[in-house]
Amino acid sequence: MFIPKIAACSLALCAFFAQASGLDSLEQFVKTAKTGRAEFTQVVTAPPKEGQATRHKTSSGTFEFSRPNRFKFTYRKPFEQTIVADGQTLWLYDVDLNQVTSRKQSAVLASSPAALIASAADIKALQADFTLTAAPDKDGLEWVLASPKAKEGMLQAVRVGFKGAELAVLEIVDSFGQRSVMSFSGLRINTPLEPALFQFKPPAGADLIQQ
Repeated sequence: MFIPKIAACSLALCAFFAQASGLDSLEQFVKTAKTGRAEFTQVVTAPPKEGQATRHKTSSGTFEFSRPNRFKFTYRKPFEQTIVADGQTLWLYDVDLNQVTSRKQSAVLASSPAALIASAADIKALQADFTLTAAPDKDGLEWVLASPKAKEGMLQAVRVGFKGAELAVLEIVDSFGQRSVMSFSGLRINTPLEPALFQFKPPAGADLIQQ
């Protein structure tokens, strides 16, 4: 008669520790990964419209970061685009449009997905802007759900997936229901990165938009 209860308790404990490991992995990653470099593939899925098939957009490139507050996404396919945070300014450069957009980094970065993986100095900094919750293991990964505390922002939810202590996936759902899944590969942690990597100067002749 007591075996089912014991089994149930054991399963509950197993589930608890499995879920807790995702938070542990995030905390360990933020604490120990001071710099990093990886390749990424991003798949963006727009909410299906009535009578239309679901639309997917795939892009790829490289990603580097230097904690805190410096990172760079370089999109190479299908269109060239660069996003750079230099510690003061967040730059977006669209090569095809020859257009540069700049925003004050402090105004936009804290509650962005990049804060979860690249810019936050420690887990307490993340908890100031996100409610962090362990999520069940899925697809061989340990997951953390990060819910933005700012209700007026563009993010609905973010999930971060780890394979052991290694960052594997970043899933983002925005306020319009658009889903973006960024998968990382070839991640190299604490590799030396030149400070110039995170400096950006608008190319001559590019249109500059300051927000």
